[in-house]
Amino acid sequence: MEQRRITDKFWKVDGWGILIPLLFLVLALCFRESLFAIFDERNYVILHLIFEIFIIGSSFAIAVQAWMISPYILSNQRLWLGALFFSVGWLEMFHAITYKGMPFFLMESTPYNATWFYMISRLTQAFGLLMILLIPDRQVNTSYRWISYSLALVYAVSWIALIFYPVQLLPELVIEGSGPTSIKVGLQYTAILLQCFCFLFLVKNFNKAKTRNFMMIIASVYLIIGDSMFTSYKSVYDITNFIGHLFQLTGFYCLLKALYYTSVEEPFQRVRKAERRLRESEESLHYMAYHDERTKLPNVRYFKEKLGQTLTNEPDSQKAVLVVEIDRFDAIYESLGHTFSDLTLQSVAERLYSLVSSNVFIGKKRGKEFTIFLTSVDHKEEVLNLCEKVQELMKEPIQVQHLQLNMTVNIGIALYPEHGTNEDELLKHAQMAAYEAQKETQRLKFYQEAMDKQFIDRLMLEHDLHKALAKGELHIDYQPQVNVRTGDIVSFEALIRWKHPERGWISPSQFIPIAEETGLIAPIGEWVLKTACQQLKEWHNQGISHIGVAVNLSTRQFFQQNLVDIIKDSLKEADLAPHFLELEITESMTTDMSYAASMLADLKKLGIRIAVDDFGTGYSSLHYLKDLPIDCLKIDRSFVQHVPSDKHNAALISTILAIAEHLCLSVIAEGVEEMEQLSFLWENNCYQVQGYLFSPPLPPEKISCLFAEIQGQASSYCQQLKLTDVK
Repeated sequence: MEQRRITDKFWKVDGWGILIPLLFLVLALCFRESLFAIFDERNYVILHLIFEIFIIGSSFAIAVQAWMISPYILSNQRLWLGALFFSVGWLEMFHAITYKGMPFFLMESTPYNATWFYMISRLTQAFGLLMILLIPDRQVNTSYRWISYSLALVYAVSWIALIFYPVQLLPELVIEGSGPTSIKVGLQYTAILLQCFCFLFLVKNFNKAKTRNFMMIIASVYLIIGDSMFTSYKSVYDITNFIGHLFQLTGFYCLLKALYYTSVEEPFQRVRKAERRLRESEESLHYMAYHDERTKLPNVRYFKEKLGQTLTNEPDSQKAVLVVEIDRFDAIYESLGHTFSDLTLQSVAERLYSLVSSNVFIGKKRGKEFTIFLTSVDHKEEVLNLCEKVQELMKEPIQVQHLQLNMTVNIGIALYPEHGTNEDELLKHAQMAAYEAQKETQRLKFYQEAMDKQFIDRLMLEHDLHKALAKGELHIDYQPQVNVRTGDIVSFEALIRWKHPERGWISPSQFIPIAEETGLIAPIGEWVLKTACQQLKEWHNQGISHIGVAVNLSTRQFFQQNLVDIIKDSLKEADLAPHFLELEITESMTTDMSYAASMLADLKKLGIRIAVDDFGTGYSSLHYLKDLPIDCLKIDRSFVQHVPSDKHNAALISTILAIAEHLCLSVIAEGVEEMEQLSFLWENNCYQVQGYLFSPPLPPEKISCLFAEIQGQASSYCQQLKLTDVK
């Protein structure tokens, strides 16, 4: 495109000058006889001198230009081209001053001198240009220009001396009244042939340097036409001689333009292009430095600068900073991977961006967090209204490729100047509030001073959790699972516990989310798996050989590539048969159906059982129940808690049991604490249960001691159910 622009510019600026010789050529061909000797001797000498001044000027201009640019563009082709026209310039100069009718210089002006100077100049130019085109272009030392130009000067001076030699050493080339001799015509055709070779070479290699070759092709054509004119004139005052000089001048001008383009304009355009690219790169780098790569929203740096500038310029007005955190985003990332999580962030960003106004500035924080800045707030209701809009935007499921994801967000709010006086404080406090918002029903929370202590406590807890496993502070309790038909304990669920050396027992609801966020859940989960298998084998050795163990898998564990190997090793180390192990997954792990199907199939090949924990609380789908190799559903305690009094929960449990029956899946109900709940489950054909009614989670040593007692208690409850049926 750039080359076409240069070509168009060439025709626009120089087109008329290029066409004028062609116009004269047409006139000469049509009216040659009537135009013969149209210029008398006095006029033609002046016209010839004018032509030669331009030709000499063009030659030396090419030479000077090549000399000046050689230190910057170390090209042997350009250097030799300059040296070539340096010698041609000298030869053309002596051709001009020795032309017939010119004043005396060293000797009388004669056709012999002028014609030989022209002929040598013409052959030198044609042969030299062909050689320059044939040699490969390469870089040369700057000292080469002195050598090349010195050689060119010696070459020109040698011919000058030869032609000016007192004794005529060369034959006549022009006979006045008859025109060129056969020698002159032969030499002229030799020049034409050499120029034709140049033309063919340029056409063949046109694409290598289109613009330069285009100008040089025009120059070659014009020089060939000029040479043809010089073979046919009868007198030096003939119109064809005039046209020959006109074409020669135009050809030299095109060569000058070609060299100017390659030596000046082309490098200049490259510099301009490089500068333009540099500006674009700077703009791109600036954009990248201040925008999030995935969502294209302003990043933390941009957001903080905007926030800081506004606080400085408008310190008296109330403002608000919101941190919007996507709930359960880590589960999406771990279960679906980078592509899905990135698309999810982009979709959320598009929805939030619709809120942008003169008073609302949206930004992207790390990972799953977005930031919103209200530049002016009159009442807290304005902030709450904006939060409602955000939550309203998230109500509609997000379409990510073939999946629809239901999104909820946690919103933390910090007000200026009430909750902070600078950008760092406001962002930090809004972040703390967002973390606490996940515990609220409305999923939003204003910052409170007490959160600082909670945040520090959480950081300390995270620090201590990194060392808890190595220090032996983590323990596993086991809760029995009972078959109410037989009254037997059939399995135990392994539940992790943490006894902090200073804080005592810490609830799993406190440290499990931290372990998931930090990635510690993977090594902790592997330890739980191996420990539970070894403990179960120990109970088998004690005579309790019919029971199994259920172990929860975290999302991060489920998507570990070596999960199957870890389970194999755990079973092998404990010398435990695979059918005694049940792995509990969550519904969110089945979002990526292809991966879930492949992983569960590999796990089933080991001979272990698969259960879906907390069924009904996540991404429930009959599709995955039908297609995945699942053995058991675990009804979440939140459904069991209020039955039979809560009709809605009762209906949901009945539905889950009906689905499981039709799909030939077993069901375990969690959280059974009262006899009424157990009776309801019994009446609805749910025969495996787990809960405090039978036993709380206990450490393994207590299980060993109290197993008979717990078994007896379970049998007693089951007997009561059967007696109730008889009545």
